[in-house]
Amino acid sequence: MNSRDVTSGGTVEGRAPQDLAAVVDAGGAIRMWSAGARQLLGYEAAEVVGGAAADLLCDELPGSVRRHLTDGHPWAGEVALRHRDGDRVVARLRGTPLLDAGRERFWLVTGDVRAGTAGRADPERAALWDLTLAQLPTPVAVYNREARLVAANEIMTRLMRRSEEEMRGLTLWEIEPSRPFDEYDRLQRQVLRTGRMVYHEGHGPARGDARQHAWSMFLSPLKDETGTVQGLSAVLFDTTEQYWARRRLAVLNEAGLRIGSTLDVTRTAEELADVAVAGFADFVTVDLLASVVRGDEPEPIRPGEPVTVRRTAQRSVLEGCPESVVASGDTSVYPADTLPVRTLLTGRGARHKPEDPEVWEWIVSSPARAEIVSQYTVHSVMMVPLRARGVTLGLVHFVRHRTVEPFDEDDLLLAEEIVARAAVSVDNARRYTRERRTALALQRSLLPERPPGLAAMEIAYRYLPAGSGADVGGDWFDAIPLSGARVALVVGDVVGHGIHASATMGRLRTAVRTLADVDLTPDELLTQLDDLVIRLDREEGPEVRGRDEASGQVGATCVYAVYDPVSRRCAMARAGHPPPALVTPDGSVRFLDLPAGPPLGLGGLPFEAVEIELEEGSLLAFYTDGLVEAADRDIEVGLTLLRQALSSPAGPLEETCEQVLRTVLPGRPADDIVLMLARTSALDARRVRTWQLPQDPATVAGARRMAGEQVAAWGLTDAVFVTELIVSELVTNAVRYGDAPIELRLIRDATLICEVSDGSGTAPHMRRARVFDEGGRGLLLVAQVSERWGSRQTPTGKTIWAEQPLPD
Repeated sequence: MNSRDVTSGGTVEGRAPQDLAAVVDAGGAIRMWSAGARQLLGYEAAEVVGGAAADLLCDELPGSVRRHLTDGHPWAGEVALRHRDGDRVVARLRGTPLLDAGRERFWLVTGDVRAGTAGRADPERAALWDLTLAQLPTPVAVYNREARLVAANEIMTRLMRRSEEEMRGLTLWEIEPSRPFDEYDRLQRQVLRTGRMVYHEGHGPARGDARQHAWSMFLSPLKDETGTVQGLSAVLFDTTEQYWARRRLAVLNEAGLRIGSTLDVTRTAEELADVAVAGFADFVTVDLLASVVRGDEPEPIRPGEPVTVRRTAQRSVLEGCPESVVASGDTSVYPADTLPVRTLLTGRGARHKPEDPEVWEWIVSSPARAEIVSQYTVHSVMMVPLRARGVTLGLVHFVRHRTVEPFDEDDLLLAEEIVARAAVSVDNARRYTRERRTALALQRSLLPERPPGLAAMEIAYRYLPAGSGADVGGDWFDAIPLSGARVALVVGDVVGHGIHASATMGRLRTAVRTLADVDLTPDELLTQLDDLVIRLDREEGPEVRGRDEASGQVGATCVYAVYDPVSRRCAMARAGHPPPALVTPDGSVRFLDLPAGPPLGLGGLPFEAVEIELEEGSLLAFYTDGLVEAADRDIEVGLTLLRQALSSPAGPLEETCEQVLRTVLPGRPADDIVLMLARTSALDARRVRTWQLPQDPATVAGARRMAGEQVAAWGLTDAVFVTELIVSELVTNAVRYGDAPIELRLIRDATLICEVSDGSGTAPHMRRARVFDEGGRGLLLVAQVSERWGSRQTPTGKTIWAEQPLPD
């Protein structure tokens, strides 16, 4: 069926226009038919008069017309009528109600034929319309209902590289049976099927042009008056420049999101290479100055001198980076007065071609590089210095060998932008590396280098700094030999991170060692340490803590234990620290029920010590909260995992440390971690000898004799004289100045230890005796002949001890 659009009537097939007029009664029958009506629709009056007016309608009357007919009001509107030959004619009609003498309603339907234009457009209009489509500066093509080409304008034929005659009557797939035309053909058929426009973006090389192009395509249905799809039009817009602009913006956005995600120099360089290869380059290398990789200040670039760099990162569109002549992590040298050195000196990026003289000189200076350039057909290179805060950090190479287009000025601007962003991140990472290394060196210098060799116990430990970007913390540990073969164990954690926390940790560790030498009980030592932390907090003003930090920021937790291998008793106390775990020789694990005590630095609250007896071969596990606490789990989960790791069969302590870390840690630690394991030993009776002595001057000789005999029995004949001298002086002092009970004890450990205890709490002290004084030289003699000596308070009084090395 053809279609004729008539607006307010029309001119049909060249006939003279006449006014359309018809009369319709209330029942819808035609009563009068004018010549104009016959001319418009082709029906003779005899054919339609008496018939139903509805038979001449192609579509249902518009809703407004139906309402006015019902109400008896005048109406006007476009009505689709059926021509005698089957064509569809749209006419603008007016209806006027009429009443006859019998009050019967009639309708006068009229239309002004001379006011409009017929659907068969006049030749001038059609010609101009055809010229407009043909000469549009945008590719346009028209397809019929079978998706076969009907017409294409000149620019479309140039794009397809085929004439309109060659393509007419063919589908797009028949014209070009290749990708992406199969997708375009599918979209065309979708438009014909659904009657809805489709917008599609695509990019790729144009026919006969290897250069990448981008297109925006509008596929629009062509519908007749009934809304039936009769075909479709395809209009293309070249959006290549917009596409590449969006690509560059996307690369910059990706660079902002991905580069600098960590404070690691190597990782930042890798992120730069990843973004560049994914965005616009085929091969990228990042060479940093060797000093930058180490975290030191960048070495200045001087004219006439070579530059040492390290290949920190490289990426390629080809797997394995076969274009590279330097492996990642290797060090290489840019010879003096070569293109890379000149680029570093200028501080500006530049584009190059391999045939450029200075580039060619650089290429042929390395046979391997020359072979790579030839093998992979490298045709475009950019060199961009990595500079941040006015300092040169390295050089980035961008290479193209798979992408056909050479680098242009926009590519250079893009490369300089992402390199500038990366340079700031690299410099931040370098500075962080330097500061972290300094903090770690300070912290490690304040920690024991290796576990001391002790007869009382075997010790192993692990110290792990935080694995994230956080600063080092203030965790510390120590094993301190005490008099009488005893050992003090301490693990602590200072609040905060960084140099300040490490320095505070060092001060506390020194204080613990000093207080331990005084032989304070665990609760007394924590009380003294608590007072020290309070004084430190008061002494440090805002310029040390930071002006935004309140007082009370110097705080710490700590657990302190003293083990005696003779009695196998261990006294311990804790200040807000996680409780130690005890593994008995049979493998059972429990966390010791120690009074928690307040963290150090609060003041005014007491600490309570607990003493337990340990079986020989028991294992004590001390740790900081970083081991068992994590952001994604409850501390009880960490303690359960620690119990599980310690319940394994007894083995070397080093293996147990590794087992604990593998089991408990979920990944890289977010906080510093200290783990210290101590397996207890006991000194058997053959290595310890004890005598109870009366408070009588006559007992001194007997004590001297018994001590000499015992030392000789141990095979230490060379130490008999010194031991007798020490025993004589210490027992004499106890008898003369002390109170009962008096006890003499000899211990053969790593040294030979002599201890004399009495019931007096008065501490001894050396004094300088005058020439004619009868006494006052005993402790001076002891100090001269022993390796070290001292005293400690006991629940019943005091003990004076002296150590001497074992003879060879």
